Amino acid sequence: MVIDEATVTAVDQFLTFKISQETYAVEVAGVQRVLEYQPIMKVPGAPPYMRGVINVMGSVVPVIDMKQKFGMGETERTIDTCIVVLELDLDSERTLIGALADSVDEVIELGADSIEPAPRIGTSINRRYIRGIGKREDRFLMVLDFSEIFHGEELATLADGEGHVPVEQAT
Repeated sequence: MVIDEATVTAVDQFLTFKISQETYAVEVAGVQRVLEYQPIMKVPGAPPYMRGVINVMGSVVPVIDMKQKFGMGETERTIDTCIVVLELDLDSERTLIGALADSVDEVIELGADSIEPAPRIGTSINRRYIRGIGKREDRFLMVLDFSEIFHGEELATLADGEGHVPVEQAT
């Protein structure tokens, strides 16, 4: 059987999760791990959406309340509340960040043809945060662009001047 490369559609895997009853997705390639909710150490002077820091295998990871970041109120802890640990690049340096979500659903596959551009109106979050709207069966989900949600300058304000919070503070 000969496969015509022009007809092959790229398929990516996405982790889906809920924030305020809406389904969001992020590429699995950027997800380091999903953690059950754990105690978060508050950081004085941090932006309101930054809940604090946690220790993930010796690394201090800032935890962001996605509901607050999107202007939807504060995440309330339930049995399903979790922290999605994402790996981002900050000035060519690997940076971990935790995203607080109401729950994690599943890993799905979406082809490029299943993701449409974000609408110009009708979304409750900043449009630049949305990579696109994914269609899966009879439902829609927002595919997020975490590099836009947490750009370099903003990530730097979540840590000290060197871009790191000392590990001793998180333990």
